[in-house]
Amino acid sequence: MACKKLLLMFSLLPSLLLLISISPCVAENVTVSVYYETLCPYCGDFIVNHLVKLFQNGLISIVNLRMIPWGNALIQSNGNFTCQHGPDECFLNTIEACTVAVYPDVVKHFNFIYCVEHLTLQRKQAEWMSCFDTARLSKVPIDCYRNGYGKQLEQNYATETGQLNPPHRFVPWVVVNNQPLQEDFMNFASYVCKAYRGTKLPQACRSLLKSENLPKNSDSTNSVCYAGEETLTKS
Repeated sequence: MACKKLLLMFSLLPSLLLLISISPCVAENVTVSVYYETLCPYCGDFIVNHLVKLFQNGLISIVNLRMIPWGNALIQSNGNFTCQHGPDECFLNTIEACTVAVYPDVVKHFNFIYCVEHLTLQRKQAEWMSCFDTARLSKVPIDCYRNGYGKQLEQNYATETGQLNPPHRFVPWVVVNNQPLQEDFMNFASYVCKAYRGTKLPQACRSLLKSENLPKNSDSTNSVCYAGEETLTKS
């Protein structure tokens, strides 16, 4: 049976409006899991300048995108979270986890995450609440944070991150169909195209797969936040 396509408008910023086509036939899609933390500048750069291309070139039509905002954080013996970039990061990690839970539609929650990460790159993360308006979402995720459900979500993400095999060494840590890309995460699109087994190969994949020698990002090892690199700060 042919898959029907859904047309969705994706607004990254008020001045940028994208129309994308997403197929609901997710069984054939490639799962891309992104393990990140909200105030790591390299995570922000990856999300805002690279991962977003999934929505711009049509690859999102063959991708099940999972955003996991935990990163290099830890859970203390008393249950408190300790985050690499301080309490603000613990807070924003939880807000983004709540947004994913409240708005499971990838276009909606990625729109919000994109906005927050765009602000963090400008060191304007204190303006994060404006992203609900930018993404055209309600502020229900704040209730999720306040009632404690967000903490439960983060504990689940902590467990999932801790069970990665091999263990993550830095963030962003990208996994495509259970294959960790490690230092080659910038080439995630090529891995997506190679892993796809469906019949609706996007044009972006055809262009990528024509190249026998796919471009490598030799400096990607420096563009990450390493686990244990900095003193973690309690939330």
